[in-house]
Amino acid sequence: MSTVDLRRRSTAGPTGDRPAGTARPSGPARRPRPNVLGTAVLFVLSAYFLLPAWWLLVASTKSSSDLFGSDGFWFSTFHLGGNLHDLATANDGLYFRWLLNTVLYAGVGAAAATLLAAMAGYALSKYRFRGREAVFNTILAAVLVPAPLLALPVYLLLSKAHLVNTVWAVLLPSMISPFGVYLCRIYAAASVPDEILEAARMDGAGEFRIFFTVVLRIFSPALVTVFLFQFTTIWNNFFLPLVTLSDQKLWPVNLGLYYWNGLKDHTPYNLVVTGSLVSVVPLVVAFLMLQRFWRTDLTAGGVKA
Repeated sequence: MSTVDLRRRSTAGPTGDRPAGTARPSGPARRPRPNVLGTAVLFVLSAYFLLPAWWLLVASTKSSSDLFGSDGFWFSTFHLGGNLHDLATANDGLYFRWLLNTVLYAGVGAAAATLLAAMAGYALSKYRFRGREAVFNTILAAVLVPAPLLALPVYLLLSKAHLVNTVWAVLLPSMISPFGVYLCRIYAAASVPDEILEAARMDGAGEFRIFFTVVLRIFSPALVTVFLFQFTTIWNNFFLPLVTLSDQKLWPVNLGLYYWNGLKDHTPYNLVVTGSLVSVVPLVVAFLMLQRFWRTDLTAGGVKA
């Protein structure tokens, strides 16, 4: 065999028809076929969930007569400004008092619940003590208990403490979030490396300083999730304020709208609908402002394997 033949065989691929390492020419890439059925199902589900919001938006622009005398899903006489004016002046502006009460209950309650859940979840994940699993299992069982079942025991406890018909009757129960503790423990076990904690202790940092300066920063995605869940839960809470509050000036907005909707002599439907729309705005704003904090892998690269 000649030297030329040896060179040809050494540069040929497995089939001998092209040099080794060269890619086989391929035709044009095939585009994936669109899933028509899946797209149609998602469209129907989106319409199902968005249709009530669209009706609420349209209905809030109508007067009481137009609510029942025009198409429910399309605009008629634009009366949104008049509805907002009537909402602000009804019962000496009581609606916005209800709205501020709800912001207080949801904001303070969710913030306190988030901090307590983060501390409890971190402790249950990173500290070893007797009965730790029993405590966690008890908290996990509390997640499965429906909140309305606890309304009567909570009312009896608040009554013994003389806190019924005060802001604390709503705030104190709102500061407990078993689901938040569960989520924070899972997140701490997965995202807070023990090496970072040991390094901070070797540098002389105390446990509280480690928690507030190191752990909370790593916890930010979990904290935002717990805060939004608890904020929404307190905002929509109806049964507990109904049981524990009798003073109208302390009511949250959903209880006030329920009261207006139940008036027998004259039900202000335009105020109920417009008030429902306004009460949704803070929730939307909270989600839009806090969604940027949903980041993952905050400690990626911080600890090498």
